[in-house]
Amino acid sequence: MNDRADHALVLYDGDCPLCRRSVALLRRLDWFGVLEYVSFRDAYDPLLAQIPVQPERLQEEMHLLVPGVGTAYHGFAAFRWMAWRLPPLWPLAPLLSIPGVPRLGQRIYLWIARNRFRLVPCHGGICTIHKDRNTEQSGRTRQ
Repeated sequence: MNDRADHALVLYDGDCPLCRRSVALLRRLDWFGVLEYVSFRDAYDPLLAQIPVQPERLQEEMHLLVPGVGTAYHGFAAFRWMAWRLPPLWPLAPLLSIPGVPRLGQRIYLWIARNRFRLVPCHGGICTIHKDRNTEQSGRTRQ
């Protein structure tokens, strides 16, 4: 297992199929291994007791903790931070800072986050898709 102190931590909803698919995509884009993925729903992960984010905020949107500096980004800002560090997203990264784009991006992000259980085959927060335990397990270690 890699030392988490060297990686930005992506805190996501491991019970959400859309979130798990997003993490799978991020893994493919993370050529340099700069990200570590932690489901905030993993009650056994000791890191969750130490993070400076309120649990109810984790349910609202993805958070990213930057290694060494203690900075936390959430939602669109977390995506923008990742875009500068994931090579396939580099062409998109400068566009994410154009005036007005961060505000619009955050609004779109929040709409998707609030409706994520409606955008996938889930009803009332209960998903009919079986959770992929291998994906959840690999969220704790790098592949």
